[in-house]
Amino acid sequence: MIGEIGGPQEVEAGKFTKENMTKPVIAYIAGLTAPKGRVMGHAGAIISGGKGNAEDKIEKMKSCGITIANSPAEIGKTLYNKLAG
Repeated sequence: MIGEIGGPQEVEAGKFTKENMTKPVIAYIAGLTAPKGRVMGHAGAIISGGKGNAEDKIEKMKSCGITIANSPAEIGKTLYNKLAG
């Protein structure tokens, strides 16, 4: 799964994963380096009410059993390590 800052969709997908899936899920959330308090260029990146920042999403997704890749370049390696683990 690839997601971004803003909106609740990735966390909702994490909850669905925890409740309905047995296969491992790997995710990458873009936006860790986004400046705090700055509105990004599109509506999907708007963080409302302090919810939807990258750190919060990552922690919630980890709590649902999702393995997080640290960069898009690490997705394949992270998946391999999870499956080989």
